[in-house]
Amino acid sequence: MTQDEEKILKVTKEIVVKFIEVGRVSPTQFDGFFQSVFQAVKSTVSSDEGTKS
Repeated sequence: MTQDEEKILKVTKEIVVKFIEVGRVSPTQFDGFFQSVFQAVKSTVSSDEGTKS
């Protein structure tokens, strides 16, 4: 696992945990929601890397 992937996992976890804490996501929805957030964060990071000079 690369450093970037590790950072993406950590950010995704923090986002999902926050959504659970505020009641927007139940722990039973964790798996699907985690995957969705992970893909969104990963695509955002990938697109940001393409715009750097």
